[in-house]
Amino acid sequence: MHTPLIGISTYLENDVRWGVWQHRAAVLPAGYHRLVQRAGGSPVLLPPDVPERAEAVVARLDGLVVSGGPDVEPVRYGAVPEPECGPASPERDAWELALIEAALTLRVPLLGICRGMQLLNVALGGTLVQHLEGHRGGPGEFAEHPVRPLAGTRLAQVLPEPVSVPTYHHQSLGELGDKLLPGAYAEDGTVEAVELPGSEHPFVLAVQWHPEEGEDTRVMRALVDAARRPSPAEELAQSGPSSRG
Repeated sequence: MHTPLIGISTYLENDVRWGVWQHRAAVLPAGYHRLVQRAGGSPVLLPPDVPERAEAVVARLDGLVVSGGPDVEPVRYGAVPEPECGPASPERDAWELALIEAALTLRVPLLGICRGMQLLNVALGGTLVQHLEGHRGGPGEFAEHPVRPLAGTRLAQVLPEPVSVPTYHHQSLGELGDKLLPGAYAEDGTVEAVELPGSEHPFVLAVQWHPEEGEDTRVMRALVDAARRPSPAEELAQSGPSSRG
């Protein structure tokens, strides 16, 4: 059984320092690649690039993770910035939206984390709530709160019971994107996970919390397991021509 290659989108920051150096750099918290490794995958980082290259990149992957990060630019979902909305990252928005579109088109397993869930919703025509309270700790500190998976969903197969999760966000989903289904709620009614039905895509799941900040590998393991399975096209090729009696 092969080790799936899992792409993870990265930040692009203007002021990153190591040793005597200070540069613009593509960076990613180590929790992401370590979680992929613990879940049985082999991670590869995907720094922002021109959107036209996204499909060729995704075609070489077994699975895709769209990571957390800054607020999505409100113009992407037809809104104007509210005072609480943070600085946007247009270059990253464009690249990750293209990655999502490619994963949907090529039927590559996809996991969105925090901002990744919000971008998935926007990619499918949904909107965002630009500010809410109670879902993050102080600056640089993750909060924790319970989420309730909904019975009958893909997420409930992975997390069959309510769980307490690491969280740090101040935005949430507004109107859900086309064909997206809620997978979990927080106690205040905030949508904490979404997914596409299996009839639409083999594996599309997104969560509002940060599994890379905890010890639970089940969500990432679900992506890695889906990435191990042959795609529908590969299954057809492996089966060969059907025999006729």
